[in-house]
Amino acid sequence: MKIAFISLGCSKNLINTQQMMALCQAAGHTVTGEPEGADVAVLNTCGFIDEAKSEAIEHIIALGELKKTGKLGKLLVCGCLSQRYRAEIWEELPEVDGMMGTGSYDDIVAAVERVAAGEKPEYFGDISCTTEEGARLTTGPGYTAYLKIAEGCDNFCAFCIIPYLRGRYRSRPMESILDEAKALADAGVQELILIAQDIGPYGKDLYGEKRLPQLLRELCKLPFHWIRLHYLYPDHFDDEVIGVIASEPKIVKYLDIPLQHCSGRLLKAMNRWGDEEKLTALVEKLRREIPGVVLRTSLICGLPGETEEDFEALCRFVTDTRIERAGVFRYSREEGTRAAKMSGQVPEEIAEQRVNRLVELQSAVLDEYNESRLGTVMEVLCEGFDSNQGCYVGRTYADSVEVDGRVLFTAAGRIPAGDFVNVRITGAEDGDLVGEMED
Repeated sequence: MKIAFISLGCSKNLINTQQMMALCQAAGHTVTGEPEGADVAVLNTCGFIDEAKSEAIEHIIALGELKKTGKLGKLLVCGCLSQRYRAEIWEELPEVDGMMGTGSYDDIVAAVERVAAGEKPEYFGDISCTTEEGARLTTGPGYTAYLKIAEGCDNFCAFCIIPYLRGRYRSRPMESILDEAKALADAGVQELILIAQDIGPYGKDLYGEKRLPQLLRELCKLPFHWIRLHYLYPDHFDDEVIGVIASEPKIVKYLDIPLQHCSGRLLKAMNRWGDEEKLTALVEKLRREIPGVVLRTSLICGLPGETEEDFEALCRFVTDTRIERAGVFRYSREEGTRAAKMSGQVPEEIAEQRVNRLVELQSAVLDEYNESRLGTVMEVLCEGFDSNQGCYVGRTYADSVEVDGRVLFTAAGRIPAGDFVNVRITGAEDGDLVGEMED
């Protein structure tokens, strides 16, 4: 059969999609990313917040339209949306022919074959006992690849549904991670992006102690050019972790640290670590001990109980710490979370106003950072020629995939995607840097 795979949501979801693609290909099926003309479309969904749920439902409806016109055979939905809304999907989305939860990705071959045969299969295995090993069919540019080192989460933040969709924290054995990393390096990957819901606790469940520093040292022995870390929660920055990041040249000096807020009262209510003083001290320590480090974070406006004073403190924190990158989000009241039942729910319109103001403040910090780059020469990973821009595009160490800005640069000759070049920064445009390649 021809099986089309569509992956929504995070990079961790993408890896699950790639694993399912490999299983189907090994079973003799043809895999594609184009649903038109496919026997079965597999939609791997995100169900984290309202926007993600809406996107998934829109895809289901669009794929249903392809079915109506005879351009698609069947539709199998899997991932976080189906794990979270199993009964509702059957009841409200007749376009769906079968479902799998987040504990059953390795059942994909049986699921697509049963769907194609006209059955309405369901596969919902134990979300805390999933198979994280095995081959995957990597997609996207060959010079960048994600490597998942753990699944699930034990943080149980009050606003977050992830532990209920993905299960408890499960580290992969270090030997397995290193074997996969070696295969990626042998395939020509230059930028390795380590991912998990939280990479900081890596190893504690398997070995009785956190082993992220040891894992990083071993990965740095492989021929990658960049190793990027996503995500490190603020309570996992001990001296050993900071020392490894600072001393290993291959680890890019870019850290994505989900803070969410700076109010100690709100963070405690949300089962998060820190307060304004502790988080400010952490930022200062990281900048002091990791020269040139660029920080990214995520911030939530409108958490239950957030007062004007709390929000003003958050604005002050952003302005004072000068964290270079930030994703700013309006609190999403998700059923099944503790925060959804808390008193002091902030009206959506007020939360949205706060988001807009914080984005303005953060944009000023980003502009300041970009201006500080003018006249410097930065190493850039070329991602190809953009015909619309009429120049090459790439990323510096300070720019992660899809979430940060780019470098638009000119060059005298042809630059293959995946090459690293030196670019003198001459300007900035709408959050992107502009420059000229140097010989």
